[in-house]
Amino acid sequence: MTDMADTLKGALHGVKVLDLSRVLAGPSCTQILADLGADVIKVERPHIGDETRHWAPPIFSDNTSAYYATINRNKKSLTVDITTPAGQTIIKQLIADSDILVENFKVGGLKKYGLDYDNLKQDNPRLIYASLTGFGQTGPDAKRPGYDYIIQGLSGLMSITGPSDGEPHKVGVAVVDLFAGLQLTIGIQAALLARQHTGLGQQVDVALLDSALSMLANVGMNHLASDKIPPRLGNQHPNIVPYQVFAAEGEAHFILACGNDSQFAKLCEVLAVDWHRDDRFMTNPARVTHRELLCDALTERFAQQPRAYWLAVLDQAGVPCGAIHNVAEALAMPQAQAREMVIDFAAQGSPVRALGNPIKLSASPVSYRTPPPHLSEHTDSTLADLGYDSEMIAKLKADGII
Repeated sequence: MTDMADTLKGALHGVKVLDLSRVLAGPSCTQILADLGADVIKVERPHIGDETRHWAPPIFSDNTSAYYATINRNKKSLTVDITTPAGQTIIKQLIADSDILVENFKVGGLKKYGLDYDNLKQDNPRLIYASLTGFGQTGPDAKRPGYDYIIQGLSGLMSITGPSDGEPHKVGVAVVDLFAGLQLTIGIQAALLARQHTGLGQQVDVALLDSALSMLANVGMNHLASDKIPPRLGNQHPNIVPYQVFAAEGEAHFILACGNDSQFAKLCEVLAVDWHRDDRFMTNPARVTHRELLCDALTERFAQQPRAYWLAVLDQAGVPCGAIHNVAEALAMPQAQAREMVIDFAAQGSPVRALGNPIKLSASPVSYRTPPPHLSEHTDSTLADLGYDSEMIAKLKADGII
């Protein structure tokens, strides 16, 4: 029987992660692992740390940048110069007892330090070595650096984002980085399960470009099915009509999302029209064909009443719709509060507030144990656990190793 105290420790309690990643994609993965209970040691450069520590303003009152705080809670901060033999020795000592290493160096970037997968698996065959790069470990572009913004452009995502009569737009957050971080997390957890059967680790290879291409989803499939280049439709849906943003009276915008013919019929009842009986609009394929005609008519009707009116009557009729919130409104939603999607580290003596984890597990829930660490906060204690005494630690500091 499973001890309840063990389940409350987190689904990944006892899993040890060495995090050599920085900025967003890799750290977003390791924060998920940490939230789920894994013990994560974040390795940073002495005196400088992760670049995002300096991506400010805004900052919290303890000088933690909001960007850094986004993806670094529940971790320990260890500063080590991995370019030095002494620093490499520390990393290898930690690897000997680690389950997972996460890194986002350029392909081959860690080999010169003896910290590549082929070297490390000799000492720890159970190690899961998770690599997140711009273009992956193989292929003609493998050694190119990867940046979310550029990958959004290369992958085609920007070509389908933004107004149809304007320039291509990126998504408002680094969505490729975050999606790739999720893919890396899934790969790591799959490798953990595989290790239970084989006893061996493996390398997990996730690329920003691959992740972005998979995000094309139905739009990418539309191209594969038709050989046509998908157009940029702004707030319209390529396969469903009406499924877009409309302006109500006073230019207040809302989203209408009729996903099937039944919902469209309910919309017509609300508007007191019989468009759902018109051959041009009766079915979704017909509405896609006559998109402009239908949406122009809807635009005219919705401009006649305020947004609150439309949201009320559409919701009552069972027609999917919703307001477009700003970030403050979104985070203040009672539903967001009920789901603990904003967390506060005041109880731990930190001014940091952060976005919550969306994963809800009934028996081994995520936890928010520690706020984002200050630079090098856990260096001394981590080295002490490895057997370094105070004199040895002092010498490493004097030599600039830690």
